[in-house]
Amino acid sequence: MWLTKTACVVAAVVLGVVPGAPAARAVAVPADITAAIYADRNVTLAGDAVVRLTGGTTTYSGVIGGVGTLTVTGTGTLVLTKDSDFLIPPSQRREKVTTSGGPHPVTTISNPDPPAVIVDRGATLQYGPGPGASGVIGHFDERPGLTLNHLNIRVDGHLDVAVHRALHLGIMSGSGFISARRATWPGLVLAGDHPFSGVLYNGTVIQFGATTYMTRLPNVRKIVNQGSAIHDMPLGRRLVDGADYDSRNWGNDINFHSRPGGMVVMTGVYSWADRGSDANPWLSDPALNFRVVPHNDNKRGVNIEGANVQWGDGTHHRFFLPGNKNTVYINMHQARTRSRLTFDYNGPVSLGAPISGGIYHDTLSAPGLGDVVIAGTRGNDVTFAAPQNYDGATTIGRGAVLRLGTGGPGGDGSLRTRSSYYRIIDNGVLVVQNSKTALTLSRISGAGSFTQAGRSTTTLTGRITYTGATTVAGGTLALRGGTLANSSGVALTKPGAGLDLTRAGKQTFTGLSQAAGSTLKLGRLPLTVTGRVAVHGNLVIAPGTVSRTARQVTLVDTTGTQPVSGSFRGLPEGTSLTVAGRKLHISYRGGDGNDVVLTTRSIAVDQQTGSARGKRLASKASHWHVATGLALALFLMFVLVLILGLHRTRRQRRHTTPLGNGHAGDRPR
Repeated sequence: MWLTKTACVVAAVVLGVVPGAPAARAVAVPADITAAIYADRNVTLAGDAVVRLTGGTTTYSGVIGGVGTLTVTGTGTLVLTKDSDFLIPPSQRREKVTTSGGPHPVTTISNPDPPAVIVDRGATLQYGPGPGASGVIGHFDERPGLTLNHLNIRVDGHLDVAVHRALHLGIMSGSGFISARRATWPGLVLAGDHPFSGVLYNGTVIQFGATTYMTRLPNVRKIVNQGSAIHDMPLGRRLVDGADYDSRNWGNDINFHSRPGGMVVMTGVYSWADRGSDANPWLSDPALNFRVVPHNDNKRGVNIEGANVQWGDGTHHRFFLPGNKNTVYINMHQARTRSRLTFDYNGPVSLGAPISGGIYHDTLSAPGLGDVVIAGTRGNDVTFAAPQNYDGATTIGRGAVLRLGTGGPGGDGSLRTRSSYYRIIDNGVLVVQNSKTALTLSRISGAGSFTQAGRSTTTLTGRITYTGATTVAGGTLALRGGTLANSSGVALTKPGAGLDLTRAGKQTFTGLSQAAGSTLKLGRLPLTVTGRVAVHGNLVIAPGTVSRTARQVTLVDTTGTQPVSGSFRGLPEGTSLTVAGRKLHISYRGGDGNDVVLTTRSIAVDQQTGSARGKRLASKASHWHVATGLALALFLMFVLVLILGLHRTRRQRRHTTPLGNGHAGDRPR
């Protein structure tokens, strides 16, 4: 029923005048429409209006119209059963709504109007009685993919949404509690940039962005997720959701969609909350995120639907999804494109659950269809503490670390390698530290390094082209048909570490360093090293490797100029050992002077023998040279005497007259 004239809402003006004092300014006082609401009468606003609740629940089946604003204050609950539509005063209208044209329209809300609906602290405003779609306050405008509400709302108390419809609440502000009940499909539409700093409860669906609009909730304190939080965005946009999400019971998830060139970034934490009210939930013990609890109430799920998703923004290391295979699930699906999940933190984080591709909780029924990236943020140190089941590439950015396994019981990790999409692009640090599970990895490229640190065995096979250092700090690193020729060097750094080359084929290393207590197992010989060689640990030579007839076998062919540093444990220079039933001697100065070789005769003994033989030869040569010199000197003296004698004879003949042939003029005077 419409209100009578006397009951119509009129803005009251109160003037106070004090003798001798200047006139007070006129103050607009909101019209009190409490009586009309309690009387269940229709109301036409003619300015600001207030409903003062006095406790309990009041169900209002009237309609509010006109021009003005509505404030609900006091204590108790006001339930609206019919839709109301009014406008704010023209002086307060400043909001600009634009929709871009073209095949992919996007609606943007800028400079929003002040709130038209205000719910004060202590008061509850309920939209709808429970069933049905009516009971909403809104002035709606149809845009592509969006029914936009121009009546913005401020909630410092409680807004209880109990209507079964897709509902845009306008631009939300305040610091109170906004809840949308369970099974109220299709749920809340969060289009716009909302300064709301309270708690948002999702009982069914919240649409956090869509192909036709963006969503921002930068100040929201928490989102309680008891339904599905669906994230999406227009083409080429970056959607950031910084909220912490809390679940209360089994049956909730967060779903991600994205468009070409777009990305969803989650910077909060998705946790269980076992304490507190829905308006203020909290977790009593972080370990409960990893324990099975009654009714699986702490189960949380993530579905990536061909989207580009990032957890973290590089400014902290609060991991988005704490849990394990019993308490969380992560599904990667392919839509128009394959999915992609990036981890971007500035400190250590751990993923305790598999990334897979099943349907909801049946996550391991199919492999995940997508790729994973460890962002190249300094300090980004991600541990896969569970076997992974996605089929794609794993990229480690420069400065980042990916660890497969925690190194402790029950924390082994792995990658799914049986896929044409599988590969590892390592531009940072890849560490394998499983305690029990042996791994086989292949197709590793990039400028990064590899470290074997766990107690189990890791086998590298196939195409291995990474160029960083190779470190064995624990367990065994085995090569089977792969090569470390591109690695900058191989180092066994701790006792107990092992490098197994028995099935590796011919190998070439850039450098080799072996700590005491570590073990080098050689297979096909020789192992060629182009740089520095330092050996201090154990040596094992595979059976059948050394020929039974060769006089010399090269174990390590050092092609550089530096001498070998150290010696294998118990095998100093010249030590004899039995290999293939033969007694051989080891030398670290073999070949061209810096190779590790086995010979039938000790090189040290050969060098001593050669030295004595050289002295004898030198002595003989010295005597021979003396004798030869004396003989040569006598011969030269003989020749000289002979020449002098011949010269004297010729002079005598020149000055003597032959008998019977002399002349007077030829006689000497």
